[in-house]
Amino acid sequence: MFTPLTVAVAVTALLLAAWCGYAALRNQPVKDWHYLGMAAVMLLTVAQLVVGLVQLGGGERPAAGGTGTFVSYLLSVLLCLPVVGIVSLSERSRWGSATVAAGAVVLAALELRLADVWAGGTGG
Repeated sequence: MFTPLTVAVAVTALLLAAWCGYAALRNQPVKDWHYLGMAAVMLLTVAQLVVGLVQLGGGERPAAGGTGTFVSYLLSVLLCLPVVGIVSLSERSRWGSATVAAGAVVLAALELRLADVWAGGTGG
């Protein structure tokens, strides 16, 4: 995996989580600016998906041979923010902001696990 991209996705996801968490604390719903932030993080996750698939197509494999697990994490990373974005559209209160914040934290955790699977960790 391309480590700087993984770090960039995780850091931007945590920044999004803090931003939306702050909005939830202020009793505010998700605003258009938050959706732009989610779009920026999504662009990074799409880039990561492309890089991961290109590496797999080029013959590189996760160290522990967990190609299926690795692809599953790549897809989970890609789908994380769209799912919470849809939920936040239906929940136009502070809880929509809290949902996006929680989803962004989950995305950062998925990034750590994705890097671990690529490095050969079996975790658990």
